[in-house]
Amino acid sequence: MTEHFIRFDKDGVPVETGAPDKEKIRSGRPAYKMWNLEDDGNGLYAGIWESTGGEWDVDYTEWEFFHILEGVSVLTEDGQEPVKLTAGDSFIIRPGFKGRWRVVEPTKKHYVVKT
Repeated sequence: MTEHFIRFDKDGVPVETGAPDKEKIRSGRPAYKMWNLEDDGNGLYAGIWESTGGEWDVDYTEWEFFHILEGVSVLTEDGQEPVKLTAGDSFIIRPGFKGRWRVVEPTKKHYVVKT
């Protein structure tokens, strides 16, 4: 690979682990792993994220594109109908999105985030 062409592959990339803030968790004991493959230093990030089951509140201040690789999740914007996310689905979340993310089956996604 060159410095201008990066494979979406977590091999050799350090894993970051964590969980939603405790006060945001509505059910379960969700925990995530994240491999950040790109950080341009100007608020653009790209990588791989995976999470175990649970539900938590989300409040997006950033823009995100994501593509579900594995699992089943449900994303519900406040005041809107729930949207089921399954392998092969791609979405954009715009700043200002508030709602809940529920991981029904362990979920893995590719993401690109712009803050």
